[in-house]
Amino acid sequence: MSIATRPAQKAPVGTGLVLVALLVVYVVWGSTYLAIRVTVREAPPLMGMGSRYLAAGLLLGLVIGSRIGFRQLLVSRRELAGCAFIGLMLPVLGNGVVALGESKGTPSGVAALLVALTPLMIMVFRLISGDRPRRTTLGGVGVGFAGVAYLVLAGSDSGTDSLPLGPSLLILFACTCWAFGSWVQPRLVLPDNAFVMTVHEMWTGGVVLLVFGLLRGEHLSPGDYHAKTWLAWSYLVVFGSMLAFTAYVWLLANAPISLVATYAYVNPVVAVVLGALILSEPVTVAVLVGGGIIVAGVAIVISVERPRKVGVQPKAGIT
Repeated sequence: MSIATRPAQKAPVGTGLVLVALLVVYVVWGSTYLAIRVTVREAPPLMGMGSRYLAAGLLLGLVIGSRIGFRQLLVSRRELAGCAFIGLMLPVLGNGVVALGESKGTPSGVAALLVALTPLMIMVFRLISGDRPRRTTLGGVGVGFAGVAYLVLAGSDSGTDSLPLGPSLLILFACTCWAFGSWVQPRLVLPDNAFVMTVHEMWTGGVVLLVFGLLRGEHLSPGDYHAKTWLAWSYLVVFGSMLAFTAYVWLLANAPISLVATYAYVNPVVAVVLGALILSEPVTVAVLVGGGIIVAGVAIVISVERPRKVGVQPKAGIT
């Protein structure tokens, strides 16, 4: 393994663009837990998510290729290896294992709450690497986690404290993988174009998920699925993957990791709201108070971790 460093010329990113991308990740990903839950009721989890990411990668590749030329999708071996590693950490061990946990009985709301631990895990990787986040950032993360803890502990009347141990541990493992992939991405040699990067991360992750699904004995039976399964799967392809995943990858390259990680605090709130609107789930005092604490934690982190303004950043590559 060798570590190479190269300069990457980057223009300053506007705060408004960062906030728009954050809003997409906040809202769309908050809704994907319900879509995943609906999909895995009939479709096998690994192959269902694998076909989702493979389809999204191919469709996004067609869109980008038609706009900037298909030759622009060509990448070096080192860049493809970096994309494949992120594809393994995020779509495969991250999202794929979450789908596996939901297929084994973890409610979508509980899954969203567990995923809210991701920023703390990212902070662990930052500390291990010698990074020292600001105390206010650590405080904001702590406030956000306190809100999640309150939802879990005080939300017994809404059933959020009923955590199936095995599936929940799977989702915690998925959070760790997702956190590591998010933390390590800026240190890898990757395509400069975030959209090209996303294409290769999704199709490689989709292929690996399909292989793992086959090894697990899963089989797709498209003709046997109801319309709502296809609708949920299509939503995951277009909005969850092509739109929100692209926005997330772009944010990792253009905004502080602590700011990007705040999506994990907002997603549970979105999931709860959608549950109330679509599934008629009650909005309890625990949800209101816990959600308020979570939003406060997000506000603290956003006020401290502002988008990067510098135009030149060293980019470390691991090969």
